[in-house]
Amino acid sequence: MTSFFRLVASAALLTFSVLPAAHAGGIAGAPAPFDKGGVKVALVSYISAGDFFQAYQAGAQAQADALGIDLRVFPGRQDAAEQREQILQAINLGVEGIVIDHGLPESLGDVVQQALDKGIKVVAFDVNLDNPKIPQVEQSDHELARLALDQAVKENGTSFKAGYVYVAGFAPLDRRNEVWDSFRTENKGVVEKARFGTVNDTTAIATADQAKAVLRANPDITVVFAPYDEFARGVKLAATDLGIADRIKIYSADVSTADIQEITEEGSPWVATAATNPAVVGAVSIRAAALQIAGQPVDHTLVVKPALLTQAELRAAGVKTIEELAAKVPAFNASDAAKADWIPAKLF
Repeated sequence: MTSFFRLVASAALLTFSVLPAAHAGGIAGAPAPFDKGGVKVALVSYISAGDFFQAYQAGAQAQADALGIDLRVFPGRQDAAEQREQILQAINLGVEGIVIDHGLPESLGDVVQQALDKGIKVVAFDVNLDNPKIPQVEQSDHELARLALDQAVKENGTSFKAGYVYVAGFAPLDRRNEVWDSFRTENKGVVEKARFGTVNDTTAIATADQAKAVLRANPDITVVFAPYDEFARGVKLAATDLGIADRIKIYSADVSTADIQEITEEGSPWVATAATNPAVVGAVSIRAAALQIAGQPVDHTLVVKPALLTQAELRAAGVKTIEELAAKVPAFNASDAAKADWIPAKLF
């Protein structure tokens, strides 16, 4: 797997970045317009900070290059008004497809409809736009949460005091929250002592500040469910700063090279995460857009299956990077979602 590069080049100066396509002349045997090349697609993000989102964008770019797509990447800044404006900019650029990566559904409906009205194909990743014309790419968030929570029970039993990190209004977090609610119903001995969280351009640091206050006020918390890796990083930082990393266990979702390093380091309280390969999710998002542009059928819901990654297993396998993880767990490095014979799919 090629290394994940950071796509944060001068966000303050550029509204979007334009990266060259590898097959500008088209793909032999591909349906129109991919037989000629030069197809324009926009990737409009709500969040781009953090390893997960950078890896997602890298995977999207790799798939776009393989398809000869001129991909316009609009960097997310956690600003709903700006994301709306970026979608309008993409429409005015004459793109044939738009991939929307996260966001707030209530702020996107009308501008997305403008795109659809102009014949632009739209794909949504982890934002529920509730439109039958828009394929929804998901990481199987219910399964992500269930895998992590099943591991929490395996290691801690069915009775423990828990902290829970959650921010409502984000589709993946809302789906993971549904599992948390069901989990507590099924396990009456699990007590949620505190709920906290924030999503901004410094999520891990802001979460760490909140977690310190929560853990000081609730010294009986022994498990924290933090179903987003930036949340988990913040809780780990708080537990380490407070000197209580040896009596807290953190269970999360998502993974990156930085996460693996933090999970496997000596004395880390971050003991498990359930994750898909974010680069594969990015590639699936672009493939879904390409199929639509080519007039070929696409499932409305495209699910990329996750895997459970425990601290013990990562250490035993000597995994230190996403590249090594993908090499040792081949299923982590591929997805059958949104595939076609004419679409190059082996990218990493």
